Amino acid sequence: MATETCENCKRIIGELEQAFTWQSHILCKECYARLSNPDVHAPAILPPLQRSIVKSTIIVMATVIGVSIVIYIILSIPSILSQHLRQTTIVKANKGDTNAKLDLGIQTTIAKANKGDANAQSQLGEAYYYGFGVPNDYKEAIKWYTKAAEQGDVFAQSKLGETYYYGFRVPKDYKEAIKWYTKAAEQGDVNAQISLGGMYYDGSELFEGVPKDYKEAIKWYTKAAEQGNANAQSRLGMMYYGSKGVTEDYKEAIKWFTKAAEQGDAGSQFMLGLMCRYGKGVTEDYKEAFFWFTVAAEQGNASAQISLGRMYYDGKGVPQDYTKAYKWALLAQMNGNEDTLKEELAYKMTPAQIAFAQKLAKEFTEKQEKEKTEKDTNTSGLK
Repeated sequence: MATETCENCKRIIGELEQAFTWQSHILCKECYARLSNPDVHAPAILPPLQRSIVKSTIIVMATVIGVSIVIYIILSIPSILSQHLRQTTIVKANKGDTNAKLDLGIQTTIAKANKGDANAQSQLGEAYYYGFGVPNDYKEAIKWYTKAAEQGDVFAQSKLGETYYYGFRVPKDYKEAIKWYTKAAEQGDVNAQISLGGMYYDGSELFEGVPKDYKEAIKWYTKAAEQGNANAQSRLGMMYYGSKGVTEDYKEAIKWFTKAAEQGDAGSQFMLGLMCRYGKGVTEDYKEAFFWFTVAAEQGNASAQISLGRMYYDGKGVPQDYTKAYKWALLAQMNGNEDTLKEELAYKMTPAQIAFAQKLAKEFTEKQEKEKTEKDTNTSGLK
């Protein structure tokens, strides 16, 4: 075998140095065999080839690394911007910016919700439902409420029950409402307990597919009443008064009506007045009846207003006073009561007395409207 590379192959090798490699089908067989054997190749030719190959490798690696860095930077831009915006938001929030505080809270809530935090999912559902810090989106709200509810979040369960009960942005579905209300009620949610009580009390008359079940109604009203809910106490009192699902029990009715009345429930105040007036479950007591009729009437309860008017008309528990009787009869009529007391009084009163009674009724109405406006204003100021 030849020990030196021929002139033709030297030329080819020189050209191949520019391409950083050589191939057997280009060189002659003798030179290819020689160059492929590291023990016999020409020292003067291979070093330049090796340097070229190393140089090429470095260039390729540098290019790859450079491209990788560029790609990494591009992919990192959203994260970098997000972190910058978050830091900016934190700074603003620390300076008392309300919107920044809200935005920061939403960001935190979204992050927790995506990690499966049930409380955060429930809060995020509420945010989407009312548009707090995020666009108002009922589908998203239902999605997050459901995720939280399935993890046992009582608020989300009650909210889902309410949503399906009223058909808020979803078709009404009383079975679905019962399902979620029950889960929440079993965890002690008062609103869910009252809603379940009402659905079982009215049954399919109002809620298609829901059976009327007074015992279930009593069960859930009792649980809510024992937690101090005046609405449930009042409804429970009515069930004992009217023997719905239980044996008629006036004493038990008075017990629950009293608890609700002491919390300001006008309907219960009227029922206490009625039971005292006619001696049901208690000794007949006109003064006590007058007291409860008055506090309920002043809250706008039409039944109490006409009953109070009758007491002034008859002079029972209070001195007879046709003017006040007419006042309350007029107010009751304005509130939808169709009792004939006002017409009865018209035959026994002078035009001046009627005009004065009308004046008293007007003053009462104006006072009520003023108090309501002030209350609404104060409530709005607290939000």
